[in-house]
This record gives sequence, C-alpha cells and structure tokens, in this order.
Amino acid sequence: MKGLFIKYKAVIKFIFTFLVVYIGLSLLYSWYLDVSDGSKYYPDFITNLVSIQSDWLLELFGYNVEMLPHPNEPSMKVVVNDKYLARIIEGCNSMSVIILFMSFIIAFTGKMKSTITFVALGIVLIYVANLLRIVLLSMGLYHYPEYKHVLHTVVFPAIIYGMVFLLWFVWVNKFSKRSKG
Repeated sequence: MKGLFIKYKAVIKFIFTFLVVYIGLSLLYSWYLDVSDGSKYYPDFITNLVSIQSDWLLELFGYNVEMLPHPNEPSMKVVVNDKYLARIIEGCNSMSVIILFMSFIIAFTGKMKSTITFVALGIVLIYVANLLRIVLLSMGLYHYPEYKHVLHTVVFPAIIYGMVFLLWFVWVNKFSKRSKG
C-alpha cells in the first residue's frame, strides 16, 4: 500500500488539493449566497451585475432590453423588444465555473506569481466569455426560439466549458511545475 502511495503521490496530492480548494471555495460562495438577501442587488450582487452588463451589451448590439426581477424566483427576466426570452439565475453568473477553474489551477500548481496571474486573467476571460455567452444566447433565443433547447443545453455550455478546458490546457503545458518549459 505504501508503495502505491509513493508511486501516485503527485496524483493523490492533486486530487486532495483540488477537493480541499473546491469545497472551500464552494462553501465560501454558498455563504455569500446565504448572506445576500437581494434587498439592494437582486437576486445577489454578482448575478445582478451580470444582468446589468448583459443588458448593456445587448443594447450595444441594438436591442431594446429590460432586465426585470422575476416575481416568483430569485432571477432576472431577460426581455428583448418586449419579448420575454429567458431568465438569468445565480447559476448563470459563472461563479461555479470560476471556482472549478481556480481549484484545478491551484491543485496543478506553478510558481506563485504565475499562478496568481493566470488565475486572475482566467477569471476575467471566463467572466467575459460568460457575458458574451448570455448575450449570444439571448440573441439566438430572440431570432431562433425553436432552437432554445440546443442553444441552452449544448452550444452555450460548450462555450464556457470549452474556455475553461482551453485555459487548463495552456496552464498544464506552459506554466505549471510539470510543464516542460
């Protein structure tokens, strides 16, 4: 047993670190959601910010947009040209994806400066990709409502998770302690 532990020490360390960081960040985010009462920023600050920025980007593309608090659930209704298209829920704000991204990078560590810089840049890229995903999804739902299921469950998750996978790939091959360079 000891021989297996020694042989797979790096893998075990990666899995343990990943789980500790992922659970820790998830608990911290869960606490944030618990203390967010939605009285000032509905349903919570981050989801509200994503809604405002999505609204701004859609209007930049020439759409008349309203982001309205949903009366029956903690979400924002996306209304484009007086047509209710979708809702932005807490799960649409990219935080769970950012937590997953950060956990992997920290577990597959590199030099401290590289790790901090890559995590910060990765967070920004994931956040921006998520905003663009919401905007493109809204535009797609407006013009092609018959493709709602494919757009929401296949195409647009592929964008955000594809971005994360690409960032992980770059990290492992260029910046982690296990990279060749």
